[in-house]
Amino acid sequence: QVQLVESGGGLVQPGGSLKLSCAASGGIFNVYTMGWYRQAPGKQRELVATIIPSGRTNYADSVKGRFTVSRDNAKNTVVYLQMNSLKPEDTAVYYCNAALGMLQYWGQGTQVTVSS
Repeated sequence: QVQLVESGGGLVQPGGSLKLSCAASGGIFNVYTMGWYRQAPGKQRELVATIIPSGRTNYADSVKGRFTVSRDNAKNTVVYLQMNSLKPEDTAVYYCNAALGMLQYWGQGTQVTVSS
């Protein structure tokens, strides 16, 4: 059974940094597209960043140049999201996602709050 567990969320001041981690188990993740999504109160869940097995990445325009997604190449079971220059509008619950064709798996989410 595939499980995704996020960690690393918290409260940070504007301009600060956080690094989220997603530990994956129960699957062969080197064939999955791994991604981060977020959902702010009253808004729909939106894509933040994805990384495919080859390592190619994709980012939402709102986070380009500030966020970096990466995966543990040795284990292929950990995905990271380094978030720099955080803004109040980055406040949301961040979810890890693993996708393979029509298969989709989600973590339980981790709260990120950017506030002074």
